[in-house]
Amino acid sequence: MLSKNKIKYIHSLALKKHRSEDHVFVAEGPRLVGELLPVFSANYIAATREWADDNASLLQRIGVEPDIVTPDELRKVSSLETPQQVLAIFQQPEHQVDACQTIADSLCLALDDVQNPGNLGTIIRVADWFGITDIFCSRNSADVFNPKTVQATMGGLARVRIHEVDLPELLASLPAATPVYGTFLNAPSIYSSELTSTGLIIMGNEGRGISDAVAAHVYRRITIPNYPEGSPTTESLNVAIATAIVCAEFRRPLTLDSRLQ
Repeated sequence: MLSKNKIKYIHSLALKKHRSEDHVFVAEGPRLVGELLPVFSANYIAATREWADDNASLLQRIGVEPDIVTPDELRKVSSLETPQQVLAIFQQPEHQVDACQTIADSLCLALDDVQNPGNLGTIIRVADWFGITDIFCSRNSADVFNPKTVQATMGGLARVRIHEVDLPELLASLPAATPVYGTFLNAPSIYSSELTSTGLIIMGNEGRGISDAVAAHVYRRITIPNYPEGSPTTESLNVAIATAIVCAEFRRPLTLDSRLQ
């Protein structure tokens, strides 16, 4: 049974300041919670009897005893239109990496003030699909632990590490030979550009794109041309959709000499 204090506390976690104070975040639904439970420490779980019985072995393994609640009780604390059997409060992970080395060794994403939580969550999901394990977010990007962001990741948060950084400072610290790509409207087509298997891909803000401070460090500019190229069309692609197209092209099998490092 959910107490009034517990209901009040869960509601308070809709605000970033409360999540940050306790270093926690909320996730809902069997699929998402099931993905995160083996990876992150769970402080609290509220679940229906059906979910608890179906996941008894997992709960025993992680040593967490859930509060058994009714669907009506779960509805009181859920941020979803249709509550889904389980809600969990997790500890926020703290990822420590050598950014320069990570970017040198693998393909990474950087987000320059992506504001929409749904876009951020979808980008994390896209990165997970394409085997990109590190995303460097500017300090003004959406909060990765916003409930809308967490839900949109569809579990990708379990495998993709998010780092909040001063993006211009990070770019300035990279060795000169590091491939740094950025998406711009007026740039060479990604389909005819030399793409590498390591480096950093920067995606810009939904409204203004990549900022001048970040653009100053981008020496490999690319664009996704519309079709037919040059014909009248919508102003731009949604940043999450654009990220998916760009990542797919970078992950295309490296069969051409022009795409080899």
